[in-house]
Amino acid sequence: MCGKLIALTLNKKKEIDMNAEQIRSQHDLALAEQLMQTPEVISLNQKLAQMEAQGVQGVRRRLLSTSVRLSPAMAPGLTRIAQDCIAKLGVDLPVELYAYSSPHFNAACVKPEEGRLFIMFSSSLLDSFDEEELRFVMGHELGHFIYQHHDIPVGYLLKGESPVSPDLALKLTSWSRFAEISADRAGAFCTQNLHAVARALFKLSSGVTSSVVRFNLQDFLKQVDDMQLVDGAPGAGAPMEDWFMTHPFSPLRVKALQLFHHSQHMLPAGVDVATLELGVEGIMALMEPSYLDAKTDAALSMRHLLFAGALLVANANGEISEHEINVFERFFGRYEYKDNFNLEKLKEELPKRAELVKKHNTLPKRMQVVRDLCTMAKAEGKASHAEIVVLKEIAHRLEIPAFFVDQLLNENPELD
Repeated sequence: MCGKLIALTLNKKKEIDMNAEQIRSQHDLALAEQLMQTPEVISLNQKLAQMEAQGVQGVRRRLLSTSVRLSPAMAPGLTRIAQDCIAKLGVDLPVELYAYSSPHFNAACVKPEEGRLFIMFSSSLLDSFDEEELRFVMGHELGHFIYQHHDIPVGYLLKGESPVSPDLALKLTSWSRFAEISADRAGAFCTQNLHAVARALFKLSSGVTSSVVRFNLQDFLKQVDDMQLVDGAPGAGAPMEDWFMTHPFSPLRVKALQLFHHSQHMLPAGVDVATLELGVEGIMALMEPSYLDAKTDAALSMRHLLFAGALLVANANGEISEHEINVFERFFGRYEYKDNFNLEKLKEELPKRAELVKKHNTLPKRMQVVRDLCTMAKAEGKASHAEIVVLKEIAHRLEIPAFFVDQLLNENPELD
């Protein structure tokens, strides 16, 4: 039959679903859960559901009239890639593939309608991407479906007639970037080839496919290192124009995928999930306002704990050195250190401050504070025993394993 649907047999689904769900970005999941409870998202979803019930959308009708449906006979290779990704990710809806004419590299997964899922590819992307690169793109688009990213209509909210508040816009765009990280992981999980994944993202960001330019993974990733050097000071944060971008910069995506490929998701002896998520958050922070500058309750609680923790760690040996004062002022600004800080009061308040951080922040965010405190502890090259005791006490209050402190303190080979 023309336009034969691609479907997954249900007897394969159970085992694979768990793997696909496990690789989702924790930041994506946490932000999505918060956004689904906001009045704006609830109200808009109710409105869209009413329109769908009235048959207003007509997505498939528009696709059939403006694009070409790719049957298995027309696109056997692309169909095979789709079937492989469907099986690996545990998609349980029939999928239709479409191509449309465009000089731009693009693909999209359209929200399901009448029990069918639609994936669109631009003609230039299909012409210019090899099979492994297409496998990543296919898995990425299916990832948006399996992680239910369509449940948060970010486009309607950010571009609608009634603009949302700046705070909600920031949260929506931050979530959207982490949603792309989740979808990238789904694509990488299908591909199992970091170099092919990076090539695909290089093509998407540069538009270059000719032999004039030879792709080099390490040079591509070096862009992230250069961005980190430019933004280097703790708390510098990203330029404001980055805050409202819904997609991460491609080099950041590749760097995040490099961490993913070296994690337990992909390697039996890979880095643990908590370390992976913290690493990704550190990369994505290049596009986020710093918690040292942000005005939210979550950011404020982190700042208050960092302030107290930094002073208590620095004073763990009975005095605060010039090196430690310099690091403290890198976080809080020049001349912010005062000799008359009441350290005893800060010590008494530490449990309360830690509780507020736990209340308002996810585990990776809490780990970020511990990471910054470890920077303070290493101000003079190596953390002392007394400083490590304070760090592990704070980590314990934040429900972070003590070995995470050891990892951070020993990440520099000179400390071994």
